[in-house]
Amino acid sequence: MINADEDDDLIQQDFDQELYEHYRITVDKGQELLRIDKFLMNRLESTSRNRIQNTALAGNVLVNQKSVKSNYRVKPGDVISVVFAHPPRDREIIPENIPINIVYEDEDLVVINKDAGLVVHPGYGNYTGTLVNAMAYHFQHLPLYQNNQPRPGLVHRLDKDTSGIMVVAKNEFAMAHLARQFYERTSRRLYVAMIWGEPKEENGTITGNLGRDVRDRKMMAVYADPSQGKHAVTHYRMLKSFGFVSMVECKLETGRTHQIRAHMKHIGHPLFNDSLYGGKQILKGTRSASYRQFIENCFELIPGQALHAKSLGFAHPTSGKEMFFDSDLPDGFAQLVDKWERFRPS
Repeated sequence: MINADEDDDLIQQDFDQELYEHYRITVDKGQELLRIDKFLMNRLESTSRNRIQNTALAGNVLVNQKSVKSNYRVKPGDVISVVFAHPPRDREIIPENIPINIVYEDEDLVVINKDAGLVVHPGYGNYTGTLVNAMAYHFQHLPLYQNNQPRPGLVHRLDKDTSGIMVVAKNEFAMAHLARQFYERTSRRLYVAMIWGEPKEENGTITGNLGRDVRDRKMMAVYADPSQGKHAVTHYRMLKSFGFVSMVECKLETGRTHQIRAHMKHIGHPLFNDSLYGGKQILKGTRSASYRQFIENCFELIPGQALHAKSLGFAHPTSGKEMFFDSDLPDGFAQLVDKWERFRPS
C-alpha cells in the first residue's frame, strides 16, 4: 500500500503518494467465494462499501489484471489490485467563500483556471484559504464535499505559485475514474515556462529520477540511481528566445513533485523567479544597474516561478468523450513576456 504523509506546502510528496492509495492483495488459499466488495471491506480499514463500489464502477478494481464489478466473487489465488483516490483523513475542512475561476462544469466535474499564489489543499502553514476550502464552500450541497475529506475531488494538483488548468471531481465515481487516468498517466498536460538562458537544443527530453534533495528536503533533486528517486520524464520545446531568458513548452510524461522546476534546473536553466531552485537571481545578462532594476521589476510581476499549466486533456468519466481545455497566460505572466519582448540591453 502507498501511504500518504502529512501535507506540507513546502515539503510536498510525489503525486501518486499523495493523491492515490494503491492496494495489492493475493487471496489466501482457504478463502471461500465472497463478493469482492465485501471481501475488500473486511480487508481494508476505514473503507466504505459505497467507496469500493464506485471504485469498481470506474474500473479501478482489478483481479488478475482485469477490471471486475462489485459482485465478482473472489477465489483463492486471485491477485487483487485497487486504486483509490486519496485516502481519507481526519482533518476538518472549513468551507470558505473564496472566488474560483470556473471554465467548465457539469454533473461530474469542474475545470478551473487556478490563480498563482493559491495553495491547492490544506497543509502545514496553510490550513485555510486553499482551493479545497473554496471547493468545500461552492459544492457543500454535494455528498463528496460533506464527509470532511481533506482533498475532496482532487486527482492532481499544481504548486502554490503555478497557475493554470485543473480538473476537480464532483462525485465519488468521477473522482475514481479521473484518479485512474492520472495514476496511469493517460491524461495530457502541457505547461509554458520562462527559463533562464537558452537550451542548446530547441527540442529535448529530460530524463532523471526525482527524489528529495539530501541537502534541502524542500527541494527535489535528480539522481542517476533509481533507488534514490522516481522515474521522471519531461519533454520541452523552445517557443521563443529573448537572449537572457527563453520561453519553453513542457509536456509531462510523468507527474512528479516539482518535476519541471527540478528538471530545468538540472540542465542549467532554472525557471525565472523560482526562489527554491535558484531562479530568483540574475543568472544571465549584464552587470548594469539599469538591468538589475529591470530584472527586479520583472520579478515583481509574478508571485513565484514563471510556470503556467496551459492545457489539460482527459476522458470524461461518464461519456468517455475526450475533453480538452486550454488557457491564456495570466496577466502577470503576460506582462512579464511583454517586458522581455520590449527589452533592449543598454
